[in-house]
Amino acid sequence: MKITDSVLRSFRVARTYRCNSEKVNCLDYSPNGESVISSSNDDCIVLYDMQEGKPSRTLFSKKYGVDLIRYTYGDSNTVVYTSNKLDDTIRYLSLTDNKYIRYFPGHSARVTALSMSPVDEMFISSSLDKTIRIWDLRTPDCQGLTNPLGRPICSFDPDGLIFAAGVESRAIKLYDLRAFDKGPFANFETRFNRVCDWTGLKFSNDGKQILIYTNGGAIRILNAFSGSVLHTFSGYNNSTGMALEACFTPDSQFVMIGSEDGRVHVWSTESGMKVAVLDGKHPGPINTLQFNPRFMTFASACTNMTFWLPCDEDL
Repeated sequence: MKITDSVLRSFRVARTYRCNSEKVNCLDYSPNGESVISSSNDDCIVLYDMQEGKPSRTLFSKKYGVDLIRYTYGDSNTVVYTSNKLDDTIRYLSLTDNKYIRYFPGHSARVTALSMSPVDEMFISSSLDKTIRIWDLRTPDCQGLTNPLGRPICSFDPDGLIFAAGVESRAIKLYDLRAFDKGPFANFETRFNRVCDWTGLKFSNDGKQILIYTNGGAIRILNAFSGSVLHTFSGYNNSTGMALEACFTPDSQFVMIGSEDGRVHVWSTESGMKVAVLDGKHPGPINTLQFNPRFMTFASACTNMTFWLPCDEDL
């Protein structure tokens, strides 16, 4: 099934799970789309089986807390995540036996973004210590470090050759992974009309667009090559300055974000028009959402985890 305006408008809540007592701060689909994992402020890591459509396991990270959880490249049995309690070390966990494989120390302040390479064992992290670090899952030692001259967020491109740094909520700098020490090869300035902090950025799967999401009730899409603003989207509820995650659909044709009132807003990246507002009956703000990379479903989370499917009756 192709993702279209009408298909998106037909999405309905299929199942909702209440496995957490505090907000889900991050979720991530496995590369094959067959499982999804969530981290939450109650120190829980919950695994969901997409074929069964239900939770399959709960793990705990009570000592360190857990945030920004990510599946590793090509592996549904290992994840990396950051701490939100004890320190700023990144941890590499085996889901099979619930044991740490490796620790990645180095950051001296809260980690603001984790991005896995889509092609190998590399990953990058950004921090309030104003650095971006490059890592290899096979060694605990930092493989590279860059100082982008401000508070950064970061993300790999879909080919794993370039990474973007959003710096001080005003500029995007593009780096070649193989020559990052030479500094950025491109620098785009872009400012929102309202005062807000950038809370995340992502490349579209076709590599042509960069999505910036903020805590100020607005998100923006840039041309990834020229830095020109393609669209700025607003009109969703975020009055308290929360870091609400946005995402592209896998075909790069639509952008989605949750809102404080528990609804999901969807826009066309081509026309810039809003194509759907979906009511997820979330009791709180939708902090995080992701579209499945392989199957026609997406997940959204507040304290609850909700899975969505298209409704044939509406098509």
